Amino acid sequence: MTRNGSKPVNPPLWLLAELTYRCPLHCAYCANPLNLGDPDDELSTDDWFRVLEEGRELGAVQLGFSGGEPLMRKDLEQLVAHAKGLGYYTNLITSAVGLNEKRILALKEAGLDHIQISFQSADPDLSDAIAGKRHAFEHKKAMFKAVKDNGFPMVMNVVITRQNIESIEAIMALAIELEADFVELATSQYYGWALHNRDALLPSQPQIEEAEAKVNALRDSQNGVGPKFIFVTPDYHESRPKPCMSGWGNIFLNIAPDGKALPCHSAAMLDLPHPNVKEHSLSYIWKESESFNHFRGFDWMREPCRSCNEKEKDFGGCRCQAMLLTGDPASADPVCSKSPHHHVIEEAVAKANQGCHSAALARTVKNSQMILSVKP
Repeated sequence: MTRNGSKPVNPPLWLLAELTYRCPLHCAYCANPLNLGDPDDELSTDDWFRVLEEGRELGAVQLGFSGGEPLMRKDLEQLVAHAKGLGYYTNLITSAVGLNEKRILALKEAGLDHIQISFQSADPDLSDAIAGKRHAFEHKKAMFKAVKDNGFPMVMNVVITRQNIESIEAIMALAIELEADFVELATSQYYGWALHNRDALLPSQPQIEEAEAKVNALRDSQNGVGPKFIFVTPDYHESRPKPCMSGWGNIFLNIAPDGKALPCHSAAMLDLPHPNVKEHSLSYIWKESESFNHFRGFDWMREPCRSCNEKEKDFGGCRCQAMLLTGDPASADPVCSKSPHHHVIEEAVAKANQGCHSAALARTVKNSQMILSVKP
């Protein structure tokens, strides 16, 4: 099978298993779909076993268990053990809500390699307000320490928004206190509820510059000791798009809770015939399906992307963002200054630079707690 008739299709190196969209938290920056679907449609344990086996046959080596909150699946330990037996390097991406010492030990015995725990802030009250759950912060801290005590490599993930960017120094201090190995200070990606709440979440350009300067200053003072900090700026404040997923259908394969196979986390929003693992093999999906071949390579591109000398670096940017902001997934990502729709990004940034009132922000958090509620 060739890619747009020219290059061979690479094997998927990274498989993300979104086990469920159920989640005990109600974060306003959530990038999951607005319609979370019916939990009764989730893949069974045996379905996931087959998916994991077919993924390894294709060549996938990195496996993430995500959601929603993957701890809400009672078969998580079984899935981890099966994946370990197949030779995956396994990573649990979790809020730690629902985690306890007993389950940590069970996951370790099952062969889990790596755990990533999300925090919303270094301030307990703000953290719980963003997460929409009382006492979540103290539980997260306790579980972070317990995970470290059991020898797991630890990643702390903090989604940076207007809500917490002013306290980035305190967040880094928390990471040092907890002895994190890696810290992802990742600004929100504006899909799903995050796009719905964007006006209250998008930091201003001065806030981004100040936060990045503080992260760089701490890095310079560390002398290689302590957590490794990664600061990811929002593409809204860039003039060129990021190479989304390192190219459509290039190295990343996402399986949604109901079995839809997607080239990225958000691709279900696109009007494509998304194949389902309940009906097709991963080999067919990855190599032959219309969905995975639709934006592979460069033949699909229009101007200005088609003749751009940077297209092999950024692949035209994000198809989902193009759809959300222009109504056409084949458009150039509006983040790019060459895009005829770049003014959409400029307007959003201008609004962010003007700031927003704290009362409006508080209302956004409160509203998100209601509209993001999911069936337990």
